[in-house]
Amino acid sequence: QQEGRGDSLSPDQNQSRRWWSSEFHKLLRKIQGVPPLADMQIELSVVYNACLYSIALSQASEAELLLTQTTERILQMTGDDPMASDPPVFWRIVLKSVENTALNASVLHLFCLQWAIWLATCRLNTIQELQEELSCLFEKLSAGDGDDMTSEARGKSSNTSLLVMDPIRLIELLQICTFIVQGAERLNEGRSSEALTDLQTASSLPAPRSLLAYSHLLSGSCLAHMSCPQMALQCFRKALETDSRCICALYKSMLIYRQLENTQAEIQALRLLHSTLMLPSATEPIVADTHLLSPSLLLRSQSVSSLLFVPSALSVLHSLALKCVLHRRVSDSVEYYLDLLAVLHSEHQHEVYAEVPSLPRLPELYLEAGAALLMARRPVDCVALCDEVISTTLELLPEKVVLEELEEKSEAETGAVCAEDKERVAMLLCTGAAYLLQGHCHIQMKDWKQAVTHYTRCINLLVNVRFKKKGFQPQIPSADMVDKQRTDLCILQRLKGLSLAGRGVSFTQTDQLKEALRDLQLSLQAFPECVAAGLWCGEVLWRLGRRREAAACWEKTWSFTTQSTAEIVPVYLQEPRSGPSLDSTELHNRIQDLGPP
Repeated sequence: QQEGRGDSLSPDQNQSRRWWSSEFHKLLRKIQGVPPLADMQIELSVVYNACLYSIALSQASEAELLLTQTTERILQMTGDDPMASDPPVFWRIVLKSVENTALNASVLHLFCLQWAIWLATCRLNTIQELQEELSCLFEKLSAGDGDDMTSEARGKSSNTSLLVMDPIRLIELLQICTFIVQGAERLNEGRSSEALTDLQTASSLPAPRSLLAYSHLLSGSCLAHMSCPQMALQCFRKALETDSRCICALYKSMLIYRQLENTQAEIQALRLLHSTLMLPSATEPIVADTHLLSPSLLLRSQSVSSLLFVPSALSVLHSLALKCVLHRRVSDSVEYYLDLLAVLHSEHQHEVYAEVPSLPRLPELYLEAGAALLMARRPVDCVALCDEVISTTLELLPEKVVLEELEEKSEAETGAVCAEDKERVAMLLCTGAAYLLQGHCHIQMKDWKQAVTHYTRCINLLVNVRFKKKGFQPQIPSADMVDKQRTDLCILQRLKGLSLAGRGVSFTQTDQLKEALRDLQLSLQAFPECVAAGLWCGEVLWRLGRRREAAACWEKTWSFTTQSTAEIVPVYLQEPRSGPSLDSTELHNRIQDLGPP
């Protein structure tokens, strides 16, 4: 009754709980200031209530200290030795000392609270050591163990009515939370089959819908780890049906669709996930606080937190935009990118990036949006976005950048210096990519002169970069230096190859064939897999009368295995599909007409 009155006195639940916690502790100090009561159960009821409020206020250490002091007081009364320091041993002594006495039920209530503290402080090993004793709690309390009352009479007992939370309800909550935490720990250890058993047990227990949804969700995670994606999807669907606020189930479903390469389902799941995260209810606690002791206090394990992770709405919006642009859903991707940029401009950028560290840097987002606009044949808008990137980075660019071999630097030399070098390289590559996209835009607008100008600006930036191998002087990077571990070198060579290819193609449109051939050959040296450079190089050779060389160039280009780089390479560094193109069928016919050498 007091708990109910406390909640009605104030809309602030924490303030209400702090007040009641203070009141119970005051009452306890008064009771403990006199000799032990003839009816010690009243004192233990106050201890139970005081501890429960402390745990509810995340003051587990304070609650545990009070429990220890109380149980030592009980051992002194029963004449047992309270000196055991090991918690499992200590509690076994306490439970044995009050067995078959009137205090047994009250001590079992306190034992429930100790279980809650161990769970809240992630001491699962201790819980497992006392698994036998803990598993008997429900049966003992349901049977009225420790007093002479029947189960029905116990429910009407004045002692039980003094407790702010029914111990039976508390045990039910602790049981399912323990199975969930234990399942999450085993799953993170790679013991998926054992974890699945724990979680299926949890799903059969009486519990709030939100916790049952968690058990289905984590069961799905186990099945996903066991390479059973369809069964995992069924569990995620069941989690959502059990509790529609279990947004993590939607996120996990999206990951399964991505794994299955079901792009349409993945995009639909991303859309639904983003719209759900934008609802006001998405900010409410997923596990509803229907009890004095919130389930979220008992699920603080790092394993549980990592498995229940859901990205922010902005991060999902970026994933949605990127997925659409990679799979040529161009109009949708443009809409999502513009929405994303609008949010970033309407709020404090530093705060957004602090909350959403997974988002790419702002210049990279601009470049991704620019690439989407280029695909949507909106070159003027793409040029404007690239101008924004250039205006914020150009003045900060270093005159020269030296990329050093990874082994060149010791651990002591890394840190701030390394971070500064990465920042300088990133700025240079972003500016180069902006010029590259502008060149693509002018090709799309058939403004060959401006295309050449912007590609040249990109090339002039990149020639300022040198690569220093261990024991050698810095030199201009080449394709044979590219290491998969060096993302910056890969991007540098790709930028160089694409800008030279773009300028070469532009020269072909103004019949500057010698300049075109030079650039296209240099492009293939920097980026041998560049399809446009290979095909257009062959075209220029053909026009110059070097037809055998042209045929060899085309055949070499077609011989490259068409490995999809869409998910690896930034979208703004992929070969453009707009602009002048060559018909491969016609090129094959030319080679056939040419005949054998």
